[in-house]
Amino acid sequence: MQQDTTEEATDAQKHRKGLVRVWHAFGYSLAGLRAGLRETAFRQEAVASAVLLPLAPWVGQTWVEVVLLAGVVLMVMIVELLNSGIEAAIDRIGPEWHPLSKRAKDMGSAAVLLSLVLCAGVWAAALWARFF
Repeated sequence: MQQDTTEEATDAQKHRKGLVRVWHAFGYSLAGLRAGLRETAFRQEAVASAVLLPLAPWVGQTWVEVVLLAGVVLMVMIVELLNSGIEAAIDRIGPEWHPLSKRAKDMGSAAVLLSLVLCAGVWAAALWARFF
């Protein structure tokens, strides 16, 4: 009886230790970022991040403000990746419409919306404090 190669690869990661495990985990993380870049929304947020992250030290007046400004931008990208992961898992299950699939996708989308609202609010408040 032959084992599935996917199962072997997954199982192999569980048995790795130390720096070898960290190195392989880093590779999986890079693969996840590459997969995210195939998503339109993530690409748009990556472009916005490329603009906003360098502006954070200029807009923020204290190190706490800089960290908060950069943190909410990165949080949007994190939530978008998680949402894309949820959507991929649901799509893997099957293409047919199901109320629980819709619910999961809608909740992931709502999480992205809330992270964007939070990001916009933090940036608006910081810009207001800096310039007005």
